[in-house]
Amino acid sequence: MSQGRGSAVFATTMVLCLVVLFHFEVAEAATYVVGGGGGWTFNVDSWPNGKRFKAGDTLVFNYNSAIHNVVAVDKGSYQGCTTPRRAKVYKTGKDQIKLVKGQNFFICNFAGHCQSGMKIAINAV
Repeated sequence: MSQGRGSAVFATTMVLCLVVLFHFEVAEAATYVVGGGGGWTFNVDSWPNGKRFKAGDTLVFNYNSAIHNVVAVDKGSYQGCTTPRRAKVYKTGKDQIKLVKGQNFFICNFAGHCQSGMKIAINAV
């Protein structure tokens, strides 16, 4: 019988440890306003420079939705300022996007905007 109680205590302890670890992982996530006070606008492509991003961090894109949007793209589309089929297009003007591990690319696909630096590339560790 005592062996069964020990196993239950061990299992409960392990579950609690996992919950605590998960809590700390979530608690470490940061929120960044893209472009700072100027928001998501032209010439924002250098905004990520010097910042360290982690998977799970949230990017907040603030912009006028009548004249801009945010499109999650791949590297080739980022470099060529093109929108691939089935790309996720955000249009609210207050979009919140969680970063995934690895490369994350975003552009505005309104005519000429990406070419004017309305794009960012972020590597999240």
